[in-house]
Amino acid sequence: MINEHRFESRETLLQALYGEVLTCLATDLQQSGQATALLSGGSTPGPLYERLSQAELDWTNVYVALVDERWVEPDHAASNEKLLRQTLMQHNAAECQFTGMKNAANTPFEGQSICNAHYGQLPTPYSVCLLGMGGDGHTASLFPHAEGLAEALNSQQTCAGILAKRSEVTGENLQRMTMTPHALLNSRKIVLLITGEDKWDVYRRACKSDDISSTPVSVFLQQTDVDIDVYWAP
Repeated sequence: MINEHRFESRETLLQALYGEVLTCLATDLQQSGQATALLSGGSTPGPLYERLSQAELDWTNVYVALVDERWVEPDHAASNEKLLRQTLMQHNAAECQFTGMKNAANTPFEGQSICNAHYGQLPTPYSVCLLGMGGDGHTASLFPHAEGLAEALNSQQTCAGILAKRSEVTGENLQRMTMTPHALLNSRKIVLLITGEDKWDVYRRACKSDDISSTPVSVFLQQTDVDIDVYWAP
């Protein structure tokens, strides 16, 4: 089931989403003593991460990991890990247990086994997964018609290498590592965060598309195993 949450502004969206993420983490911490947050990069969730960084949680038992990563060094401007370190992993959340994707392998395909080994140590089911979506219908690093896309969509592993086709959305960093749908769907809560009328239109089309390779986000919107909460603001 898809649950749609539409807000009048990004500030009200982020305020509501902050409460939702905090509840997911706090609930798992109380019930099992540990929690896992799967987070996306991008500018939209940055303010959310900054707010979460000051939350009163037992961060030493919160595991944080990326849903995807560009195959660049962690200090690179395009690195999602760098974004999290500059926003979330400050203040109270600096004590979280972080798992990054980039390793010493030359390509994400060569680095898959290492990444899978590291991600295999995360507590499951994941407490909350925050996904974004591009105007091309990609989510995580599941890009339309990318090299490795079919393998990632069908994989029973946690992580998979991707070589995206260059576009305005991908920019120059085409080599990516992504979590697979199989893994991401092992989350108690999945949120798709989108903003703008154009992305709302892409989302609506993806809900009905029968061509997953063209709009990979459809694999999440059309499955029936896990509810998806869509958070949207102009």
